[in-house]
Amino acid sequence: MKVINTIAALKSLLEPIKLGQQKIALVPTMGALHKGHVSLINIAQQYADVVVCSIFVNPTQFTDPKDLEKYPRPLEHDMQMLREAGCDVVFMPSVKEMYPGTEHWHIDLGPAEFLLEGEFRKGHYQGVTQIVKKLFDAVNPDVAFFGQKDFQQVLMIENMVAYFKLPVQIISCPIIREEDGLAMSSRNIHLNEADRKNALVLSKALTYVKDHFEEKTIAVLLAEAKEMISAVAGVELDYFTIANGKTLLPENNKNQSDLVALVAAKVGQTRLIDNMLLN
Repeated sequence: MKVINTIAALKSLLEPIKLGQQKIALVPTMGALHKGHVSLINIAQQYADVVVCSIFVNPTQFTDPKDLEKYPRPLEHDMQMLREAGCDVVFMPSVKEMYPGTEHWHIDLGPAEFLLEGEFRKGHYQGVTQIVKKLFDAVNPDVAFFGQKDFQQVLMIENMVAYFKLPVQIISCPIIREEDGLAMSSRNIHLNEADRKNALVLSKALTYVKDHFEEKTIAVLLAEAKEMISAVAGVELDYFTIANGKTLLPENNKNQSDLVALVAAKVGQTRLIDNMLLN
């Protein structure tokens, strides 16, 4: 496993591979890796000859400086996980490497940018697409892998790829859950024992909606899911919606394809998101 810190060194390693008609996959991460990230690497290995995993805590996507400060950075643990997963290249640049000067970034990501997470974390997806574009420029991957847990993020990255007409395939990979249903997240580390237990209501509400999707109306399902969540002390709901998976607009028609239930809530001091595909 090669560990690389500069764009120049990364390009000189990867360009001959690309010229040799070998496929390159990128798994962008902010570190604090868990089994969900490892699953992305395992899937990437099926698609490509060389898998690059980036670890970079990107400052431009944090809407709260405190959130950036307390973001977990367990580097040794991450490296061990990547070695065990058989990752080929780790790209770990400094902030100065990725942002050498001041730059203005703003692109049209479509109306979905301002919904759901976009409403609660204004400017977040501009920061996400800014760094992903930089990583794509550095790696020049054929294919890139993202977790379905950040459902809206995948959509925004697809929109960014379309905006620049980039020759990279985006693949969304299934959410990996703990045995009790909690979606794996780097933020779970901040949950105390009581929070961890309370957080289970999010996946329970999503599963309830999926299980009863055929026999109940969307309005009833939404009301019941919200009730389940608000009944748990210590959980503060930001949103629970059943939306069109392409536009993220609320959907009332169950016969529509690509429906997804999405939830975000503050559990104790930690904000968690989760989702489930419905049809």
